[in-house]
Amino acid sequence: MLNLERLRTLDALARHGSVSGAAEGLHITTSAVSQQMSKLEREVGQQLLAKNGRGVRLTDAGRLLAEHAARILSQVELAQSDLEAQRGQVVGELRLAAFPTAARGLFPAALSALRAEHPALRLRSCELEPESGIAGVIRGDLDLAVVLDWYNKPMALPEGLVKAHILDDPAEVALPAGHRLADRDEVDLTEFAEDEWITWGEGEFCHEWLMFTLRSKGVEPLLGHRAPETHTQLALVAAGLGVCIAPLLGRHPMPAGVVTVPLKQRVRRHVYVVWRADADRRPSIRAAVRALRDAGAKVS
Repeated sequence: MLNLERLRTLDALARHGSVSGAAEGLHITTSAVSQQMSKLEREVGQQLLAKNGRGVRLTDAGRLLAEHAARILSQVELAQSDLEAQRGQVVGELRLAAFPTAARGLFPAALSALRAEHPALRLRSCELEPESGIAGVIRGDLDLAVVLDWYNKPMALPEGLVKAHILDDPAEVALPAGHRLADRDEVDLTEFAEDEWITWGEGEFCHEWLMFTLRSKGVEPLLGHRAPETHTQLALVAAGLGVCIAPLLGRHPMPAGVVTVPLKQRVRRHVYVVWRADADRRPSIRAAVRALRDAGAKVS
């Protein structure tokens, strides 16, 4: 009889590609991963791992069993979801992630409401950029991830995931109070062709969106500073070091010396939550989605 926890360890190894990654994803030590794999190899009577430089790789037998493990674990999760749904109770553990401004703007209200309404539900949350949050849900490291895309640059949703809309988050341009356009009722992005932009990190979805949007208007952006966090960007704006896009979610409190001006073409981020389709019936998932939507409705 194959041991479920050992199959879970093999599945984590296949998904993460390393012993250390599997250990981090499973919240166990690397030695525990190695011990589980040694026991699994004895159970099946075949070598599942082979040395690969300083790391390891799956053998042909390891890859074959890992494919079965992924299907078995999916069926187990589906069974757990069905049992949880039949029982109708919001219990167990729920692991959530959100990009930083959503973690600040949504999690305090949503998670405190969940804790008050469902004291038997254990909550664990962290901040992750959208791509990392989606990857965590796919791997099974997370149950839910709050992610985003932009009105003109949607993010593809991988197969096997379900999403629910939380809110549309309007964004404006943040300027130093003494900027030449600070007293305008609205502005166009083309008016910032000579300004330095304070943007997100290289390769981040929001940074790529800003580059795409400016270039689609014929503006080659001047990049001054990078900061993944909205409040760091706003602090740099307050110091007169450039301008930035400032979504409403997570913006407040606004630093002194910064004003925001709406864009002529209204700019919005779509904020939504994703989870695995095989966990769709879990009452804890549904309760969390409701709490996040309630928190989103209060953003103003």
